[in-house]
Amino acid sequence: MSILKHELPILEFDTDTAAVLAPTHENLNLKLPQKAVFAFLGNYIEKYAKEHNCTQAGLFISSTKSYPIYITQYKGSDICFCQAPVGAAAAVQILDWLIGYGVTKIISTGSCGVLQDLPENTFLVPIKALRDEGTSYHYMKPSRFIDINTTALSAIEAALEEHGLAYTEVTTWSTDGFYRETKAKVAYRKAEGCSVVEMECAALAACAQLRGAVWGEILFTADTLANSDAYSERNWGIDSYECALQLCFEAVVGLCVEH
Repeated sequence: MSILKHELPILEFDTDTAAVLAPTHENLNLKLPQKAVFAFLGNYIEKYAKEHNCTQAGLFISSTKSYPIYITQYKGSDICFCQAPVGAAAAVQILDWLIGYGVTKIISTGSCGVLQDLPENTFLVPIKALRDEGTSYHYMKPSRFIDINTTALSAIEAALEEHGLAYTEVTTWSTDGFYRETKAKVAYRKAEGCSVVEMECAALAACAQLRGAVWGEILFTADTLANSDAYSERNWGIDSYECALQLCFEAVVGLCVEH
């Protein structure tokens, strides 16, 4: 049997990569470019696609919402891009689907909450994620942390440097429990080196790793948990959306494609 059993179901892992339901089970006539941007930028993705007359290549249909997959050309490269849904399980479902239909190089971006005193709209590069969500455990064996792909990190940092933007490498806390970030847990995560918190990084990294894809993420600061007695959502980092998307395009263009 390929299952590594454990008393706790979330810590059980099946080493067999085949599944009853494959990401491409619909057998769509869809061949996506190898390079993709998968961005937690809400309606800004639709705005960018409309303003730049981007082609819709496909549609990921879930029971609650459909996600258009657009194609644009950036510096001579065909790149597909789409909105990423918040939450590890939902985000990984679409990422796995994108990889199934041809994507191999992905750069994501999204906001994060800060655990340290960091100003809003600061760019950060996660190099490691603490796996406090559930989805990653279906894609790789249990571990406390997952490292982010170094090839993706190099491309991301090159893009930031090319634009003259300061950045800091960080360890991020990926959690499913948006309303369960307790004072004790915040202090605990800070003590083990986490500077920021978000919901998907660990899971997206695990999915890409299992599927043999290159994935990395550009984070920008939004709300702050640095002072547990005075939480502030600030402005959710929305002033970073435009720049963050451009940085993703720059970074993914820097990743070599397979022939």
